[in-house]
Amino acid sequence: MMEVAAGPWTEVFEGSERNGESLGSSTLTLAPLVADSPSIRRSQPIFINSNRSKGVESFSSSVPSIPNPFPELSKSPVLISSLPPQSSDKHLIKVYGEDSHSRSVWVSRGATARDVCHMLVQTAHCSDQENWALLEVHPVLSLERCLEDHEAVLEVQATWSLKGDTRFVFCKNYAKYEFFRKPMLFFPESMISDSADVSKGMTSSELIQNLLRSGTCPEIQGFLHVKEASRKAWKKVYFFLRRSGLYCSTKGSSKEPRHLQYVADLDDLNVYAVVNGRKLYGAPADFTFCIKPSKNPVRTQDLKILCAENEQTRTCWTSAFRLFKYGKQLQCNYQLSKSAPRSLEGSKLPDGKSKSEASLVAMDFSGKAGGRVIQNPTEAQSAEREEGQAWRRREALRCSLPNLNSGARPSSIHKSQPWFHGGVSRKEAQRLMEKQGLVDGMFLIRESQQHAQCFVLELCYKLKARHYLVIACEDGGRKYFTMDDGLTLFIDLLQLVEFHQINKGILPVCLKHPCVCVAL
Repeated sequence: MMEVAAGPWTEVFEGSERNGESLGSSTLTLAPLVADSPSIRRSQPIFINSNRSKGVESFSSSVPSIPNPFPELSKSPVLISSLPPQSSDKHLIKVYGEDSHSRSVWVSRGATARDVCHMLVQTAHCSDQENWALLEVHPVLSLERCLEDHEAVLEVQATWSLKGDTRFVFCKNYAKYEFFRKPMLFFPESMISDSADVSKGMTSSELIQNLLRSGTCPEIQGFLHVKEASRKAWKKVYFFLRRSGLYCSTKGSSKEPRHLQYVADLDDLNVYAVVNGRKLYGAPADFTFCIKPSKNPVRTQDLKILCAENEQTRTCWTSAFRLFKYGKQLQCNYQLSKSAPRSLEGSKLPDGKSKSEASLVAMDFSGKAGGRVIQNPTEAQSAEREEGQAWRRREALRCSLPNLNSGARPSSIHKSQPWFHGGVSRKEAQRLMEKQGLVDGMFLIRESQQHAQCFVLELCYKLKARHYLVIACEDGGRKYFTMDDGLTLFIDLLQLVEFHQINKGILPVCLKHPCVCVAL
């Protein structure tokens, strides 16, 4: 028989009861003999006196302060850091670049899309501060829209579903305010409603310009394909866009009040571009867009999906939606965007140079006595141009010498240019240009997928992407590039781009806006 040494414990076997509880275990356990054990004293929090923190402050004050290397960022409403700021009104958002890499940004509650773009331009070391935008992208539903500069970023994010994959994307957008510059391209006469005031003898162009200057928009009308609810079928319906809302006609193109049906309120909706609408929604054309309530999470049943006949018609409708909803606020944003490059560049000097550039001096090492500082600004600029041209001539000559083997490739100086996009496909290049705004003169160069050692110049003109083959050819044992069967030769792609930025050549318009991708 098992014995247990005497002590403050007793044996409890299966089937025995203690304090009214039945123990069903078959193992041997030990229970204390004393029923009322003394209470256990647990550790209590220790109060730290305030004089202790004062000592820390006095210690930190004795240490010399380190100067802030970026004083211009200290008052920004946006902070980029891995640690949260001390103030409790900061919130973390994630912004993606077009290369699918992201950056976390701490923003205040009132930070706007303009504030976030300004900070990302500085941290990403972008070459310019114009035409940047923040996109709201819904990858699953293939929806995207450009946030207006005055929109609060956190308020937009608050409407997202927690389980979705909605994201902010930082990219260029040249077409954000293009309708202020070229209104007739965005609002064709055929789409302006007959109810517009034409009794004053104004032409359509004058009418549109007067309306845009006053912060409003002409009433738009026209046929659109609309996706019927809970069905895959599409129906062609005549729509009217007015200040009071969006309407559709139940009888052809009739605009009588008894035939008009109310569709949506402009103040409570956002308009999105639909990417790849043919494949996802079975749209009859590629020019699809949709409207949805602005304060609700994106759900398929809440989407009103519409499809236009061409890109100009889609652009006209989406621009009119924005103008009717925001009115003069868009015009204020446009004026601020024009003055932003001058007002935001606090580190610029009156002559346009940055403070870091002002600390550099031009030197001339052509003499035998050593280098000399070039004091004359005109002489310094001339020396800078000559040095750049001499370097390019040496590079082109090195890459096109006749004694190189036939497999030698031409100059690769284009690979470092922001408008060169390597081996992207034609569809990807066109998609990138659509995302950054189809404005006249926007361009990029990519490698040709069908012709070896050739390139393709993608150029936007009249809301369409046009493609021009750049052929590598030889003349006198040297390699050149041409787009007009050898009539005009260029030593490299950089020279080709610089030439067509000044001269149209065979192009319908000069190269103006490079289509760029910035890595965050």
